Amino acid sequence: MLSFSIHVGHDHQIALLFKSWITHFQTTPVGYLYFTMMEGVVVDAKHGTVSGAGGFFAPKGSKPPRAGAFAPRKMGNGQEPTAARAVVSSFRKLYDRGDFPISVNHDAKGNKINWKVDIEKLDYHHYLPLFFSGLCETEEPFAFLARQGIHDLLDKGGNKILPVVPQLIIPIKKALNTRNVHVITTTLKVLQHLVESADMVGEALVPYYRQILPIFNLFKNKNVNLGDGIYYSQQKRENIGDLIQETLEKFELTGGEDAFINIKYMVPTYESVMTRV
Repeated sequence: MLSFSIHVGHDHQIALLFKSWITHFQTTPVGYLYFTMMEGVVVDAKHGTVSGAGGFFAPKGSKPPRAGAFAPRKMGNGQEPTAARAVVSSFRKLYDRGDFPISVNHDAKGNKINWKVDIEKLDYHHYLPLFFSGLCETEEPFAFLARQGIHDLLDKGGNKILPVVPQLIIPIKKALNTRNVHVITTTLKVLQHLVESADMVGEALVPYYRQILPIFNLFKNKNVNLGDGIYYSQQKRENIGDLIQETLEKFELTGGEDAFINIKYMVPTYESVMTRV
């Protein structure tokens, strides 16, 4: 709220003269615009003051709209994230069409993926980016199949993973930009597995920090403070602030000598893990 107070002394004639000048000024286009912004002026002839308060065309009692920086967003195909468009990933389309050599195995110990072919014989340039495109999925079984499929491919990929890293950046960025906490935590765990899956992968990600780290900076301090209470998501590794810190530390440890300075540029509050080793 903008406010002002002009002291015109205790002379009533000066106060009345100033009030008449204000009345005349209000009839001009500039005066009308100014006092509409100020939402009225009050002249106190007794005390010789002129005061007013207002809010730049905003009605009294109104509040600024919420920025919605942490609000979940959905992704359209090739479009900017919005809250209205539904998620239809390439992974879902191809799975519904039967293009993936996988099926779900319902076991007493939990669901698993049945691979109909040897994973090591798969074309990683084709399949790994498609599985990464399923990171933004929140419906089952697509979310489970994409998540578990990625971990299976990273476990047995070896030297096939490094050449595919540039193709993974866009799916990773789309998943992070959904700003859905569950999707982000899943993506963070995948990123941790990715940089540890093969040599040089951590260094290959350094040039792409500017695309994937802005969301890290936004959610880095989004933790739950319960005092002496128990936060069970810590046991499930679903605390987004802790996961971001862990992921940044692994980025630094596996990203080579240029990793820290590039992380610091995008996440200014990050402190080097090397100082604590």
